[in-house]
Amino acid sequence: MKKAIVAVFMVLVVITASFGQANYPTKPITVLQGFSPGGGSDQLAQLTQPFLEKILGKSFINQYIPGATGGIAWFQLAKQSPKDGYTISITNTPMLMTNYIMNPDFKYTIHDFEPIANVVTDPGIIVVNKDSPYKTVQDFLAAAKEKPGQLTVGNSGTGGDDFFTTLIVQKITGLKFQMVPFSGDGPSWQAAMAGKIDASFNNLGITYAQVKAGNLRALAIFAEERNPALPDVPTLKEVGFHVVSGSSRGYSAPKGIPAIAKEKLLSAFAEMAKNPDFVKAAANMALPLDIKIGDDYGKYLQEQEEIFKAVWDEVKDQYRTK
Repeated sequence: MKKAIVAVFMVLVVITASFGQANYPTKPITVLQGFSPGGGSDQLAQLTQPFLEKILGKSFINQYIPGATGGIAWFQLAKQSPKDGYTISITNTPMLMTNYIMNPDFKYTIHDFEPIANVVTDPGIIVVNKDSPYKTVQDFLAAAKEKPGQLTVGNSGTGGDDFFTTLIVQKITGLKFQMVPFSGDGPSWQAAMAGKIDASFNNLGITYAQVKAGNLRALAIFAEERNPALPDVPTLKEVGFHVVSGSSRGYSAPKGIPAIAKEKLLSAFAEMAKNPDFVKAAANMALPLDIKIGDDYGKYLQEQEEIFKAVWDEVKDQYRTK
């Protein structure tokens, strides 16, 4: 009799679990953010989540876990979060992979994640305080040449896209900056706006509102062409240095989430991408859309991993993580 009751109970558990999966999501979805509020991850959440909430019918709860250039949040996602589809994370390149490329103490890789979707690829930008003596990028580069290693340049953290951009700019120009890491893009541009550092190497979409408001001055973007949102801001390529760099941002889940949860998440991002209101919202934030869903996003992450392994191999003897 007891065995029969146990058997019935187990069947009910399986049926209930199957029903819950089929009706995913049945509760809010937690989104781990590896950086402080006000940066690129936060901006992506503000852009995407109102649309995703409408599509999926459940709210998204952002949990901020800054530190280690996103690594604390991503380790938690990979190794500690339940694989039920209710905990996902905003994943940013190149820091998602440069963390463990640069430092073997990071115990996760991109292969621990289920890639859901890339959403934007945000080009890099140089911004300074509105009252900065550097009116143009030529002024800034000339000052760096006159004062080697003295100009303070903020970045989003060691291993982030801004960190690598600075290394690339130094290599191509022959200049030397005093690199100042922060716990995300937000603190970096805020320090520049407050005049605490000479410049912030940041991202267009993150700083666009402050540039338009006149709180920051944009000197140059790291792109092939000028951006329509800031048509008067030159590319670094225009002044003789071909540097194209930025950060891609999307969403990933722990490897092994239920198939139905993965399917519904992929479908939600695909539906969002076709929504003209979403496209318009991204344009208003100067965020270039770069939609890659599922396996396409996974392939992109692997390609980025190879690229930044090669970059780090060239400079690691000078900038090895302490």
